Amino acid sequence: MNKKTTIGGQALLEGILMRGPENTRIVVRKPNKELEIKDDPIGTEKKNPIAKIPFIRGVVNFWDSMKYGMSALNYSASFFDEEEEELTKTEQWLNNKLGKEKFDKLLITFATVLGVAMPVVLFIFLPTILAGFFENIESNLLRNLVEGLLRVTIFLAFVIITSKQSDVRRTYMYHGAEHKTIYCYEKGLPLTVENVRKQSCHHPRCGTSFMFVVMIISILVFSFFKWTNPVVRVLMRLALLPVVVGISYEFNRFVGRHDNWFTNLLRAPGMFLQNFTTVEPDDSMIEVAIAAIEGVIPENKEKDNW
Repeated sequence: MNKKTTIGGQALLEGILMRGPENTRIVVRKPNKELEIKDDPIGTEKKNPIAKIPFIRGVVNFWDSMKYGMSALNYSASFFDEEEEELTKTEQWLNNKLGKEKFDKLLITFATVLGVAMPVVLFIFLPTILAGFFENIESNLLRNLVEGLLRVTIFLAFVIITSKQSDVRRTYMYHGAEHKTIYCYEKGLPLTVENVRKQSCHHPRCGTSFMFVVMIISILVFSFFKWTNPVVRVLMRLALLPVVVGISYEFNRFVGRHDNWFTNLLRAPGMFLQNFTTVEPDDSMIEVAIAAIEGVIPENKEKDNW
């Protein structure tokens, strides 16, 4: 039986982030083709007992992953600043007033806020507003089902459309390399390019699958609350988001621990979605993924058991 690891990753701009129980490693392929490696002693093990309580731990892990993931994405992008266009007049003015260091921090903060705000607008605010056109539906469950279907449709359209862009496609290739490398490690094979290349790009404990589960669980949770005012509906969805995330996290942990026809059926939608979010990587990308995972494998092999 193959090992199931809690080690997880995230595709970056020409790089990969891997998080283990004890530490994190970011590996970026710089424009000169050299690897930049950054190790951080922040792992997924939480010292705070509250962060280990079922349902609460899902919210903590989700927020931690988003915050650290955005920081890592900005870090990987920093190696390609020289290829960007010249600053606009407004950017140049801010740069002169604040200084380069503060200006860079401002840009990172803005990018982080935008990165959090965009999913909220696309997948919570927009579907809720569109569902307002179906107020003639008397059944609260049916109305929430319509809203949930709108949310899933927007999410699928977003993923499929962005996957056609060349730069996003390269990121999805790194995503594929991340999955292949984790599979190779779970099978106990030596972490070589040849062994990793043979593995599947689709992994059952993928973050993309988790996002899909969040949307499905939200349909069930939101159906218990009936509010017709669109503003109140949006606020209620935001307020209930931690509940949805907490339930979704426990659902994923359950499905990830078992391999049978029932759990395979439950994870099928998320696995299908990975047809659009993962692409076969080249060998140089696999090298990045191997360098990333090698830095987070704990000495005690029991520490990263799922």
